Amino acid sequence: MTLAEDMAGIGARAQRAARVLGSAAPAAKVAALETLASLLETRADALMAANARDLEAARRKGLDAPRMDRLTLTPAILADMAGACRHVAGLPDPIGALDSQWQRPNGLLVGRMRVPLGVIAMIYEARPNVTIDAAILCLKAGNAVILRGGSEALHSNTALAGLLQEALAAAGLPAHAAQLVTSTDHAAVTALCKLDQYIDVIIPRGGESLVRTVTEAATMPVLKHFKGVCHLFVDQSADLEAAENIAFNAKVQRPGVCNALECLLVHRDVAGAFLPRVAARLGAAGVEFRACPVSLPLLGPTAVPQQPDDLGQEFHDLILAVRVVDDLDAALEHIARYGSHHTEVICTNDHARAMRFVREADASMVGINVSTRFNDGGQLGLGAEIGISTSKLHAYGPMGVQELTTTKFMVLGQGQVRQ
Repeated sequence: MTLAEDMAGIGARAQRAARVLGSAAPAAKVAALETLASLLETRADALMAANARDLEAARRKGLDAPRMDRLTLTPAILADMAGACRHVAGLPDPIGALDSQWQRPNGLLVGRMRVPLGVIAMIYEARPNVTIDAAILCLKAGNAVILRGGSEALHSNTALAGLLQEALAAAGLPAHAAQLVTSTDHAAVTALCKLDQYIDVIIPRGGESLVRTVTEAATMPVLKHFKGVCHLFVDQSADLEAAENIAFNAKVQRPGVCNALECLLVHRDVAGAFLPRVAARLGAAGVEFRACPVSLPLLGPTAVPQQPDDLGQEFHDLILAVRVVDDLDAALEHIARYGSHHTEVICTNDHARAMRFVREADASMVGINVSTRFNDGGQLGLGAEIGISTSKLHAYGPMGVQELTTTKFMVLGQGQVRQ
């Protein structure tokens, strides 16, 4: 069997499973999710052992620190994954719900009903937790999912996919509703991208090159999760202590993730007071500043002169671009030019400027006096996320259960015919 035939077989099985899952009773889906949560807890040792094999191979390959961080499973991460299963299980089932309903003059009742997307292919890099996050959201929304993770996480993903299929079968649902592509050949991704007869939507989650490759190859709709160039603008009215804490959390807590801070914009009136605080706090944590000419003398020994390509850059590291701007207009202009529609935050105590920033900063999440790290499905109450869409069709921002459905029209009549 050729690789293309193998991928077509996976697609056909997923399509058959999606028909069953789309009409499954909510209780069956809840049972599968609760069983999966229990399996993640009781099989933790086996999952950690599988992940250890991936980590050892990654170390031998010289994988960089941010990707090693994303690859690593810990007891806390496994506990979070089990918690996400239970949270998603407890969410209202969206399938069959009517978003709206209205009556036409001829007596027809017209409604919009929530339905699954169908078959979703998820292409992602070395983050084994995505295997669970993607699958549980697809399951709750009545979709079958095809999972193709990065080769670095193959052992971890294989172990997790085994638990997924075990939980589905225990609940009386088709095991093929969640399938893992185990081929590490890049041709497998190319083949999946051509299976529009089976796959309704494809979602790439990873580096910009992965997203662009999938987008260019796919013959079905693509929900894009492009890079996260996240900005924090410190306004002249900001609480500087709060702004310092926000900047530290946004940059230092997990610098390798897409909602980490990549560029700090500071109003000229507070730069002299604020930037030395940033230098002391973030510099001590190992942050290197790529500083504009105004900020450079204020940022201490870890600052270097900013180069043009430092702006609009997703560093995935303890590196932060810093720029002093004249006012809110300049900050918004900078974001419009260099932002990636991911996350933008303002620190301010001025209500009018805060509301203007919310209206005009074009991003999937806009925040006031909060860390950029909150642009995350779990943090926003979705339970988990399949990705953060930075394009506006058909979702914008973290994609949870609701975002993995669409609507169809339902029309109720009493024998009306069109005149």
